Amino acid sequence: MNFSTLFRLRENLNLDKKTLVILRWIAITGQFAAINLVYFYLKLDFPLVIAHAILFLGFLTNLYLHYGIRSSIIKDFYASIFLFYDLVQLTALLYLTGGISNPFSILMIIPTIVSSTFLSMGTTIILGFLTIIFLFLLTIFHYPLPGIHDQSITFPKLYLTGYFLAIIVGLVFLSYFGIRFSGESKRRSDAINKVQQVIAKEYELESLGGQAAAAAHSLGTPLATINVVASELKKELGEKNEHIKDLDLLISQTKRCGEILKQISKKKIKDDEFFSKTTIENLLNEVIESFKETSSKKLLLNLDDNKKNFEFLRSAELTYGLRNFIGNAVKFSKSTVEIKVKSNDKDLEVSINDDGPGFPEDIKEFLGEPYIKSKSNEVNSNSGTGLGTFLGKTLLERKSARLSFLKSNKLGGASVKIVWKQIDLKSNV
Repeated sequence: MNFSTLFRLRENLNLDKKTLVILRWIAITGQFAAINLVYFYLKLDFPLVIAHAILFLGFLTNLYLHYGIRSSIIKDFYASIFLFYDLVQLTALLYLTGGISNPFSILMIIPTIVSSTFLSMGTTIILGFLTIIFLFLLTIFHYPLPGIHDQSITFPKLYLTGYFLAIIVGLVFLSYFGIRFSGESKRRSDAINKVQQVIAKEYELESLGGQAAAAAHSLGTPLATINVVASELKKELGEKNEHIKDLDLLISQTKRCGEILKQISKKKIKDDEFFSKTTIENLLNEVIESFKETSSKKLLLNLDDNKKNFEFLRSAELTYGLRNFIGNAVKFSKSTVEIKVKSNDKDLEVSINDDGPGFPEDIKEFLGEPYIKSKSNEVNSNSGTGLGTFLGKTLLERKSARLSFLKSNKLGGASVKIVWKQIDLKSNV
């Protein structure tokens, strides 16, 4: 495995300082309470002074972490140093109080679990191996367990071996869970950020159109004034003046600017219509036409079952989502894509079907999740990471759509069925 991938160097992983400080205060307080309760209340003997000295060192390191480090976040490497110290501190306390036979030895897995959730896999693996080594040493080298060995009672070696293995199993399981959980959370967070960027870009373009129209309206008056003044100057100077050609050029360029501003204003009116009320037939026709300009594949719009062609408010989410799935169908199809519209008094259904290889079986149940990859050779050359499908699905679901990924009975390829309740679409009109 690549070193930079194992330690996820490019991701700039870090741990919130406040989180680590609080976790360490909880650990130190709990350890202090436990050893004093055992010694003073239960009257069980063990090296209390040495235990307090170990805790005092931990106390000082946490003071340094809290007040000595100014940054609010701790990089992966420095966070791992503090977690390693916590592991050593707990090992030392367990060494003084019975080793692995001490019930608190289960807490040895905590530094690795914290690392698996917040830090890199490489750091987690290193802490995990160190934890196993320390646990192994604690099964062999340790002071007697307070109150047990004093009565000549010892644990069977088979029991200690089983306890050692049980802690390791828990360590591996919880570490794997933490790694998977944090990785999936990060991937989903990245994908959601991309959704936000897409929508922001769409509305930014719309906003630019509005600003252009406002500029066209505002510039119309000064341009008209320039034109009037130039015309009057031309009359006063007469046709034989040497500046007449310059004035003619000024007047012609002013008129040209006026024509350009008129076109901008008209385009904005057209854009306003684009983002206003529409029907599913008009919206799909516009999307299909955009693909016909760049693809030679046959795109068919089937409206035979479109009984209720009602109006709804056009939005960037709807347009981008439909364009995304139709684009996927065009990319994977052999020659034909069919978009079928079905509507009644309650529902509107759009099915996007193609004659391509269909959805691979190995990722079918994960469709709609970001960053997935099929092992199928048939689609591998065209397939991406599933991010586009995630974006389209998320955007359409924001507009109350329900999506299903099926096999097309007619064309034999993939079929994406998108269903809305009419009341959900009409409520935005």
